[in-house]
Amino acid sequence: MINQQFNPASARKGNYSSDRKFGNSGKNFIRKNERIRAKVIRVIDSNGQQLGIMQTMEAISIAKSEGLDLVEISPNVNPPICKILDFGKYKYNEKKNKSSSKQASTKIKEVKLHVAIELNDYNTKMRHAIEFLESGNKLKLSLMFRGRELTHPELGFDLIKRFIGDIKPYGIQDCEPKLFGKIISVFLSPCIKKGSKSDGEVRQQSGTSAKILDVSELLKLK
Repeated sequence: MINQQFNPASARKGNYSSDRKFGNSGKNFIRKNERIRAKVIRVIDSNGQQLGIMQTMEAISIAKSEGLDLVEISPNVNPPICKILDFGKYKYNEKKNKSSSKQASTKIKEVKLHVAIELNDYNTKMRHAIEFLESGNKLKLSLMFRGRELTHPELGFDLIKRFIGDIKPYGIQDCEPKLFGKIISVFLSPCIKKGSKSDGEVRQQSGTSAKILDVSELLKLK
């Protein structure tokens, strides 16, 4: 182990030119064991304890004696920081963390309906829903009952189910629609497949009447 002063220039010498030479200059490339180009490094052991500054080959020997790898985790400091760990498990955890981060960044977009919705409004809502799903967002579909509409909840459920069916090529229903108070809600996740219908085709399929549900006479709302 080296406890004396070290030369940062010599510790870093050859890193980037060697990596370019071997085609390892990508941002996601992780150096380990003999791929580590620095001659002197700062080492952290498998328990997270500092071992101090030492020759790279000495650190590699320690790692291999434990059946582990020496991995460069902070290449842009002098000297580079390396850790003794299980490289396979390390890559798995990195991939898992990136996946979790991506999922966390997914937004939830909401489309609101009402029972006596006009065709044009229905088509507009459907177009927005398709755009949200195609962008990789989750969709919250909700329907609020107004006045005496709540006496016929089946009309709201029928409309929600029809809407879900019309955007089926783009979204997967996460659960069954549920009624909470005056609102029916359901969540959908993106499902973009090759050969899916365009939203124009879906709108044309749905646009078969002047009004999606004409319940005003039934409920005597007007």
